[in-house]
Amino acid sequence: MIVSLEICAIALYVAILFVIGYFSYKPKQTSDDFLLASRSLNYILTAMAAHASDMSTWLFMGFPALVYLKGLSGIYLAMGLLFFMFLNWMLVAPRLRIKTEAFNSLTISSFFESAYHDKAGYLRPVTAFISLIFYTIYISAGIMGLGLVLQTLFSINYLLAISIGVLIIIPYLLIGGYKTLAWLDCFQAIFLLLVILVVPFIAFNSIGGMTPFLNGLKSHSSAFTQIIPASSEGKLLAVATFFSWGLGYFGQPHIITKFMGIKNPKEIKKSMMVGISWQALTLAAAVFVGSVGVVFFTNTLLDPQMLFVFMVKDLFPPFLAAFILCAIIAATVSTMDSQILVLATCIVEDLYRKVFKKDADSKHLLKASRLCIIGISLVSFVIASFQFDTILSIVYIAWAGLGASFGPVMLIALFSKKTSALAALVSIITGCVACLIFKIFSIQTTSLLIPAFILSFIAYYTTLLIQKISTPTTLKRS
Repeated sequence: MIVSLEICAIALYVAILFVIGYFSYKPKQTSDDFLLASRSLNYILTAMAAHASDMSTWLFMGFPALVYLKGLSGIYLAMGLLFFMFLNWMLVAPRLRIKTEAFNSLTISSFFESAYHDKAGYLRPVTAFISLIFYTIYISAGIMGLGLVLQTLFSINYLLAISIGVLIIIPYLLIGGYKTLAWLDCFQAIFLLLVILVVPFIAFNSIGGMTPFLNGLKSHSSAFTQIIPASSEGKLLAVATFFSWGLGYFGQPHIITKFMGIKNPKEIKKSMMVGISWQALTLAAAVFVGSVGVVFFTNTLLDPQMLFVFMVKDLFPPFLAAFILCAIIAATVSTMDSQILVLATCIVEDLYRKVFKKDADSKHLLKASRLCIIGISLVSFVIASFQFDTILSIVYIAWAGLGASFGPVMLIALFSKKTSALAALVSIITGCVACLIFKIFSIQTTSLLIPAFILSFIAYYTTLLIQKISTPTTLKRS
């Protein structure tokens, strides 16, 4: 009976998604409609879509677990995310929106091709290939998180749980496109914000309020509430944590493509205010979840990733608990749908169309995009089935890889007066390879984005310098 109630709750949530998808669906879609909604979104939809695409499963599982294990020093990660997303809105969003329309670019890689005057045509396929590597890893982390939630809710086999998760995600991705996903992301952003704000406050009240909460934290560990580390090593780690995630924002196509879809570039600042406010609230609430969890659970959790799930199951009756836990589905789906769509776009526009089918029409490309969506989901499903690391660790590999590969060349394309397609190609490959080497050989695994990002920049300007020495003129933006 309990399982049937939980199934009903999940079914109700999925039904709500399909209703939203149905009413936002445009029957006759061109490839431009499907991939970028013909740049027609208002500032609220843009803000919610950008930030919901950012906050994946880790918001409910990985980040609270980090706070639960490491204490309030975890706020440096949140502060870094807020600061660099603010910079993303201020520096990248306005210029990218205007320049991609001027170049008629639907993807980040096609923008790179135009911005760097890549006549040889190497940037687009290389960018697409690197996106394929890291996004497949990223999407598998989302499927893994979704599977763990469904496994706990229904006491089912993990493989069955991730299979159900994939079946939830694929259908409305196939019928929708950019605008449908934006409306779904907006709904899910509001839903998960309400959930992550309400649940820890109910848990907080259930333990007796402020005095028991503070006493519980003190008895747990005196270091838990220590925000400023006492040791030099601790301070250095705090600084590294601040930069090790935030720097990645400049190179996340599933987030920055949302900037390209806004109708009026002049409304980007309003969109930023909505988005940053939402992000600040969700991150603060996630810190509160991890902190309250220390006192709420008298016994140490064997799997801290499941802290939020166990908290909800302890506080609410089965039907309501299952419906509330749909917030994790919301966080997962809102990120995965954007990632899958961006990756499918890269494969179709930058590999298939560019290399194999140059004369393909819009209808043919739309079908190819939908086939890619199915293929990407299945490959990520296979990777997720191995459950080879924690969600936070898997997400960080992908986040760092994308950030180091594309972040430096994005900033250079938008702000530098000197551009070189060869230098951009070397920079992208350097960022990708550096991240993979650091991970494989366990070098700077918790902050590998920082050195990889710096190396990517160095690679660009070193290549540019070599070109300047070997040729009498420097390539300049026309």
